[in-house]
Amino acid sequence: MAGPSSRMLALLSLLQVRRDWAGDELAGRLEVSPRTVRRDVDRLRELGYRVESLRGPAGGYRLAAGSDLPPLLFDDDQAVALALALAVAPASGADIAEPAARALATVRQVMPPRLRHRVDAVRAVTAAGTVQADPEVLAAVSGAVQRAEVLRFEHRSDGDGEAPAVRRVEPYAVVARHARWYLLAWDLDRDDWRTYRVDRMVPRARTRVRFTPRDVPGGDAAVFVAARFKGSAREDAWPCRGTVTVAPAALRTVAPYLPEDALVEDVDAERRRLTLGSWSWVGLAGVVAGLPVEVTVEGPPPLRDAVLALADRLRTAGGG
Repeated sequence: MAGPSSRMLALLSLLQVRRDWAGDELAGRLEVSPRTVRRDVDRLRELGYRVESLRGPAGGYRLAAGSDLPPLLFDDDQAVALALALAVAPASGADIAEPAARALATVRQVMPPRLRHRVDAVRAVTAAGTVQADPEVLAAVSGAVQRAEVLRFEHRSDGDGEAPAVRRVEPYAVVARHARWYLLAWDLDRDDWRTYRVDRMVPRARTRVRFTPRDVPGGDAAVFVAARFKGSAREDAWPCRGTVTVAPAALRTVAPYLPEDALVEDVDAERRRLTLGSWSWVGLAGVVAGLPVEVTVEGPPPLRDAVLALADRLRTAGGG
């Protein structure tokens, strides 16, 4: 090592990437004596790092959490990833735009030019949603998930004027979806899985009641929440799916009207097949009716029936 400062940075980097280190192993990695390692550990402690000594034949060290946040050391990829995450943080749905901007400015200021150029090359324009979750509420809900502790909270409905309802749940996961945060939980009063928008929650005092976690259906909380939004019980797929065909030249016209999960396939030189989904056959018929081109419904029969029924209602509504 060139000197104590460089050696201390290397020691700090090693302590950050692994929980426990034997003293002799650190000395070997740094190419110094165990006595020098002890002196460098003492210097780190003077700078505010909580380095714990481990018992054992050769002794060892562990970097522990302290009461204050000391300076951190990141490698190049970690520093760029952190900066980019801070840049897009306002679009996450959490109300952290201002502190994220300050943190990004701090990180960028101390970056070497080679890394700063990589971050500046990504010009992300983010638009925070009009509905944002309180970071303190997010932390409280996430803490209950981590502790496997029953959570009590007030939850207000969407503009129905009713007083917030008090819920008592076993929280399992906090899921970010489309710039909003949701809690997936087992509702103890309804005896079923439920999702709650975090921005509508007001946690009450901690219950300190632990529970034994159940198995989330399908094993993936994010997939399960996505499935609920599609009206599916477990699988992240629409319960009603059907196909229509359009002319190849119509694809450019119809593209802006297609859902994100629409599937486009070639049939032959004159037809392209669109596979679409919705929560009901009536809803899927509405998607088909919204396509501003001539389409032919392939199936299944429930979609064909729903399209014909919708056509009759629209004809009546138009006075024809």
